[in-house]
Amino acid sequence: MLRNTLLYLSAQPRIFRFVRNNRFARGMARRFVAGETLDEALDAVRELNAKGITGTLDLLGESVTNEREAREARDEYLRMLDRIDQQGLDANVSLKLTAMGLDISEDLCAGIMHEVLERAQQYGTFVRLDMESSEYTERTLRLFEDRLYPSYREHVGIVLQSYLYRTIADVERANALNVRVRLCKGAYKEPASVAFADKHDVDANFVKCTQSLMRDGNYPGIATHDPAMIDAARQFAEAEGIPPDRFEFQMLYGIRRDVQEALVRDGYRMRVYIPYGTQWYPYLMRRLAERPANIAFITGNVVREAVGRRR
Repeated sequence: MLRNTLLYLSAQPRIFRFVRNNRFARGMARRFVAGETLDEALDAVRELNAKGITGTLDLLGESVTNEREAREARDEYLRMLDRIDQQGLDANVSLKLTAMGLDISEDLCAGIMHEVLERAQQYGTFVRLDMESSEYTERTLRLFEDRLYPSYREHVGIVLQSYLYRTIADVERANALNVRVRLCKGAYKEPASVAFADKHDVDANFVKCTQSLMRDGNYPGIATHDPAMIDAARQFAEAEGIPPDRFEFQMLYGIRRDVQEALVRDGYRMRVYIPYGTQWYPYLMRRLAERPANIAFITGNVVREAVGRRR
């Protein structure tokens, strides 16, 4: 019930307009979001790089409603790529196609993506297409495969979500095409017609997809904070003789920092997804919905920090 409520709240723009100026809510958001500006996000990358952790920058926001907004998002991604290169940071970028105008025009979205990917190719870096709700899965994969991947094979990849029934087939297709995949569980509320409802089934599919990607894929990103999923990947790699440089673990900014650093100490590659921007409210609600226990954890941290400042 709480998860469904949080996911419902994530889609309410009127609530976001209220909470954005709420000091307590902003304090909660800073647990998961690097800040509202690119400079703040780059500072977060620099701190992670110093610990041997690579980054993926993401400008929060999706489903733009006009061409101007889509081109503004494009411009921010071009700045992002420029600044990463200028500062010599170890990071790439992730984006959502709806932020690039997919809901306005596929031609507009493809044109904008070619501009972003041309810049990424210039710098020898990489752009990941984040996956959105299931209504966008097929559109995202078709645009990727038909209009982007043929020209930028080394510089663009996708995200697949293990809570969808279709994902193992999408993983096998990606492996056949040598596409780089980030595998995650998925954070949107989906109907039973397209997604597993039971966590056990989502986890089982995650392990199945992980093993396929690690065995046959192109440098997959195993995106999870779940100790059981991490252990399953490590055990499979050891059993199959898959070296640590053939894949990487990925986690979200602000979550399980202890585990991130421990994996690096154990010789594994770790990448942290670093979101920033003014549109942090929907992202925060989805993170809380994934694990409602985070509410108490974050609230406690924010209260302790506030008490400490008053002293």
